[in-house]
Amino acid sequence: MDNSAAPLFHQIATLVEDSILEGSLAVGDRVPSTTELAAFHSINPATALKGIGMLTESGIVCKQRGIGMFVAAGAREQIISQRMARLAEDYLVPLIDEVVKLDLSRTAVHSLIDAVAESRGLYR
Repeated sequence: MDNSAAPLFHQIATLVEDSILEGSLAVGDRVPSTTELAAFHSINPATALKGIGMLTESGIVCKQRGIGMFVAAGAREQIISQRMARLAEDYLVPLIDEVVKLDLSRTAVHSLIDAVAESRGLYR
């Protein structure tokens, strides 16, 4: 778990989504139980349940009664679609606002983005 301001249940949902995006959880794979998540992250099982419940409501995971929760068909694509929709609002708008305040040129912004991307291993 990280120290972000996001509620713990939201962090749990994001961790599962990240596992799906990274490929460590594929369609049909069993998602860790709320008990497993709670024990691993030292949180209340109700908090883990709320996070998994968010994913169930959005169709990312599906419940198989008596067996557990599993990654639903199309989950990865749905997560990508949802995150792309939030990308501009959550990241690009604040970035552009700061660029305007700093009066940076397009070239300076592109250079900065390239430098950060390279430092994160995007360009190898």
